[in-house]
Amino acid sequence: MKKVYLLMLGFLVSQQFYAQTQDQNIEMKGLIKKEKKSFANRMVAGNVNPNTLNYDLRYQRMDVTLNPTVKNISGSVTSHFKPNQNMGSIYFDLTNLLSVSQVQYHGNSIPFQQLPSKEIKIDFPASIAANTLDSLTIHYSGTPDPYYNTVMTGTQGGTPVFSTLNEPYGAQDWFPTKQSLNDKIERVDFKITTPSQYNVAANGKLMSETNLPATSQKLTFWRTMYPTPAYLIALGITNYTKLNSTIGNPPFPFVNYVYPATAANSTLVSNIEWTKQVMNTYETYFGPYPFRDEKYGHMEYLNGGGMEHQTMSSMSGWGKSLIAHELAHQWFGDKVTCGAWNDIWLNEGFATFGEHVTNEKLLMTNTEFMSYLANQTSYITGTSGGTVYVPDASLTNVNRIFDSRLSYAKGGYVLRMLKWILGDTAFYQAIKDYHGRPALAYNYVRTSDFSASLLQSTGKDFTEFFNDWVYGEGYPTYNIKWRQLGNQVLFNVSQTQSMPSVSFFELPLPIKVNGTGGQTAYLVLNNTSNNQNFTEAVTFPIASIQFNYEYQILQKNSTVVQDANLSVSSVEKEKFGLYPNPAKNELYLNGVDKAADYTIHAIDGKLVRKDIYQPGKTIGISELVPGTYIFTVNEKHIKFIKH
Repeated sequence: MKKVYLLMLGFLVSQQFYAQTQDQNIEMKGLIKKEKKSFANRMVAGNVNPNTLNYDLRYQRMDVTLNPTVKNISGSVTSHFKPNQNMGSIYFDLTNLLSVSQVQYHGNSIPFQQLPSKEIKIDFPASIAANTLDSLTIHYSGTPDPYYNTVMTGTQGGTPVFSTLNEPYGAQDWFPTKQSLNDKIERVDFKITTPSQYNVAANGKLMSETNLPATSQKLTFWRTMYPTPAYLIALGITNYTKLNSTIGNPPFPFVNYVYPATAANSTLVSNIEWTKQVMNTYETYFGPYPFRDEKYGHMEYLNGGGMEHQTMSSMSGWGKSLIAHELAHQWFGDKVTCGAWNDIWLNEGFATFGEHVTNEKLLMTNTEFMSYLANQTSYITGTSGGTVYVPDASLTNVNRIFDSRLSYAKGGYVLRMLKWILGDTAFYQAIKDYHGRPALAYNYVRTSDFSASLLQSTGKDFTEFFNDWVYGEGYPTYNIKWRQLGNQVLFNVSQTQSMPSVSFFELPLPIKVNGTGGQTAYLVLNNTSNNQNFTEAVTFPIASIQFNYEYQILQKNSTVVQDANLSVSSVEKEKFGLYPNPAKNELYLNGVDKAADYTIHAIDGKLVRKDIYQPGKTIGISELVPGTYIFTVNEKHIKFIKH
């Protein structure tokens, strides 16, 4: 009866965890679906508007009137800018559905054109010299395009709601700005006039709320002093209940604007309070919260899912995975922001890895976390094709950019593999270094910037890794053979790749050796070539060997078998490799005991050296430029990386 009870208990626990995992999957799929919803047909704008590249947008101030009962906006936006070259005109991104009535420059009206390309072109009376800080004010009004969900109006509890969602190119639907992913706005002021019964939520710090005399209107003034991409600027307006406290250590403001029904739901309020635990965890592993001089918090909104608006995430659900995901974005997506939609994994993959951290440290037992990772691995390897990096040809396909398998799940697992390679301490320090570097902090970043930052932090060149896992497709399948001989265990490792875009995945392989008496040993096989052999010391009788025992790497359908035919002589005879790899000045060659011709080719196929290898002597490579090369000797090939 006890066995039956334990079996039933185990079944119930597994069913409960399965349901929890399914709920998380449903929640994440819903989040991604909602994120995509307003992006449809918007990606045709590309990454850059070339007409806005000739100036730095330093400051914007909104002075606008909004009423959540009407999807309409009127007022002005003042922009301070600094040209990087002499210019006689300036462009801003702005939908032509909003009507510009006047452009003021130094107190005078100046000519402008609203173009079919969703731009406003403004001509100055005289050319402005490079590096001259200047400003102008655009007066406009109208109804934003109802086709998109950039500006949303609706109701909650019978009360009107106004919400915005700009990613990726929706900011131009409600204010003139600069949307290209190359120039954050250093400071933004929001001066929003609404009927007095409503509260206004926005980025940054609440400066004042003022009831306007002799009117039923209220002026709300928010300010953010941190550089902000246009797509992360947001407003929410309704009869919000304010749940304000502090968060972090040392504490800073925790500001939540939620619907009254949410504020009355103790379970939802408890989840919002749980954000404080996530913040403490992220500050431990990712570094200090990037916007602590202002706040972190949430504003409830209409769209569904969540959106990582800087300092104040927009939310329509309060699941813990969603809360964790949007908070992780404050470091990855907000502080450092992908510099092109090709690199969206630098936003979404990192936020997904934030969920890994939350699940491991806060939400799950180790058994549950292993099941979560198994689920992620199965999902990622369920299809072979597709790169984490979004090719240029796919930039008009929003479903490809915000691909849940590639940009989110596989992007997150790329980081888990880097953590395995580097170890926890070095990895988390490298992550802190990445978003803290002066050239990257509060700026736009590309995959190459992240790779270069890793090299600077760790001394390891991850060029080949990124070629395989970010720019390449698929995953490896391993066939691992082993045999114990006394106090040694012999391994032979072969690998096949699911897609031809990657010729070989160079990875350290995690091996757990289980002894007949309950002993364990953990080995790392530095797998740099196919059909590679290893000899490792194990001092106890082996009962079994486990590969990838904590889902450290992505792989599928790998096998581990005991092979009585492996011998020391066969291992040594077949053993072939270059060490160290990566290398800086010298290489050592194993497995070749006679003089032999060798060649070194660059990764593009160009021959860079042809020479004779002399056994026992090193191969000098100090004159090679850093990069990936192919070494060939005796018709055997191996990749190596030159630092």
